[in-house]
Amino acid sequence: MEKQSIGRIVRVAGPVVTAEGVAPRMYDVVLVGDLSLMGEVIRLVGDRSIIQVYEDTSGIRPGEPVSNTGEPLQAELGPGLLSSIYDGVQRPLPVLKEKQGDFVSRGVTAPGLDREKKWKFTPSVKQGDVLQGGMVVGEVPEGNLVHRVLVPPKVRGKVKTISEGNFAVEDTIGELESGYKLRMMQKWPVRTARPFAEKLLPDIPLVTGQRVLDMLFPLAKGGTAAIPGGFGTGKTVTSQQLSKWSDAHIVVYVGCGERGNEMTEVLTSFPELEDPKTGKPLMGRTTLIANTSNMPVAAREASVYTGITVAEYYRDMGYDVSLMADSTSRWAEAMREISSRLEEMPGEEGYPAYLASRLSEFYERCGRVKTLAGPTGSISVIGAVSPSGGDFSEPVTQNTLRIVKVFWALDSKLRERRHFPAINWLTSYSLYSPMLEEWYRKNVAEDWSGLRLWAMETLQQESELQEIVQLVGSDALPEEQRLTLDVARMIREFFLQQSAYHPVDTYSPLKRQYEFMRAIQRYSELAKKAVSLEVPLENIQALKCRSDLGKLKFEDEMDSGLKSIGSQMEAEFSGLGV
Repeated sequence: MEKQSIGRIVRVAGPVVTAEGVAPRMYDVVLVGDLSLMGEVIRLVGDRSIIQVYEDTSGIRPGEPVSNTGEPLQAELGPGLLSSIYDGVQRPLPVLKEKQGDFVSRGVTAPGLDREKKWKFTPSVKQGDVLQGGMVVGEVPEGNLVHRVLVPPKVRGKVKTISEGNFAVEDTIGELESGYKLRMMQKWPVRTARPFAEKLLPDIPLVTGQRVLDMLFPLAKGGTAAIPGGFGTGKTVTSQQLSKWSDAHIVVYVGCGERGNEMTEVLTSFPELEDPKTGKPLMGRTTLIANTSNMPVAAREASVYTGITVAEYYRDMGYDVSLMADSTSRWAEAMREISSRLEEMPGEEGYPAYLASRLSEFYERCGRVKTLAGPTGSISVIGAVSPSGGDFSEPVTQNTLRIVKVFWALDSKLRERRHFPAINWLTSYSLYSPMLEEWYRKNVAEDWSGLRLWAMETLQQESELQEIVQLVGSDALPEEQRLTLDVARMIREFFLQQSAYHPVDTYSPLKRQYEFMRAIQRYSELAKKAVSLEVPLENIQALKCRSDLGKLKFEDEMDSGLKSIGSQMEAEFSGLGV
């Protein structure tokens, strides 16, 4: 970065530094103090600049120099992003570890993309072709995918030369008649959304393989979801499951202010995981941005914007991207700390008054779009929220719920009962369900929506009956209502419970989910007939098909087992006279 005007520090308040004589613009990156700590201008007052510093400011004193780079905080975009692990300002952590050890010294910088590595570039345009912003000029194999090299959004012109061969990201691969040199790497300001041609309806589901999500509370590609939950309810495991199994082409995982041990688990487990679609390592389609809670607080904000910018870049290639932000509460806490240092008027619970607008700005950068080049791409954002004490009425959760359309509520009581994923089926919801009905009807089964409604109604009836059961006990209920409780228990324990660590149960395709729920519904229909013929409920519950259905989800031959369980049910119920 080139140093332009030099100023000096006049005040230091934690991560917020006031300098004068720098003459920057808003959001310019500046280098603070003798150590050249990286910071960003967040307010201008006369000749003074208020700077949030992305590194620890211990030992920084008034009078030290501040230099302006003249550029905003930018992400480096190009081949090499996949399989990489970055910190909040896109410094590659493995590179820094080699140079620095486990803890990175202050003021150390490293480029986001490897400048030395050569990539095999195959052009898809020729001399004389007219290029516009966002068009694909060629391809590079990267990770498990093909990296499409794009024209930067604001560039247009006619191709003068284009080359094939092995190039580093900064090498010139072609030239336009205007003199503009085409490279594989481009930079983009992280706070500015990348442009697209048109926003499309979110009417295709993001298939996650998690039964409670796909069947009851589906998320659309290009949609937004929130996972709020107290400590230990499974936010991180759920986010990791979505990263592993969702049918997005690219995963961007942002660990925003999370505990170091949780990020360590992600960093150590992801490189060893196998991508179920290609059989290659999962890291081949993943970018990790690690910003742990012991890192400087201001860098949390940068990590979220860096993550969404990387996601937009791959969306512009025509890929479906899922972004996991774990957790947005820590990001909001960083905003709260910076706001208090700026002595701004606090809003609810000390959060800044602009909390809702900042959250909206972030979430609105998702969506399923028609890109500038023509193909369709999407970014689905899944934000984990960590409300203190599990209190969903706190400001971050409430403001998030006003924005997102899917609410996966993690419940401490379910966690205590060892029911995982601990997603409460009575308080969670998805507003995408009506838009996705047509897709499920065409691609899975005609009666998918009917089956979903039946399951939800059964669980709702169970909730209403539980109040009576707590007063008088289940034995006082009529047989029909006791059967409803039994079927609801089957839905909960057989279908909704899912082990993230079991090789078979960890992922469930949509067809299997449908057959599984359809088998439970068929059991319910036959059991109701048996009850109407005055067969004791104990005899029905003792049938082998019921226990077999519960064991099926852990068996390798589950799909064939689901096909045979239907005839087994019919035979056993006919033995009861049904």
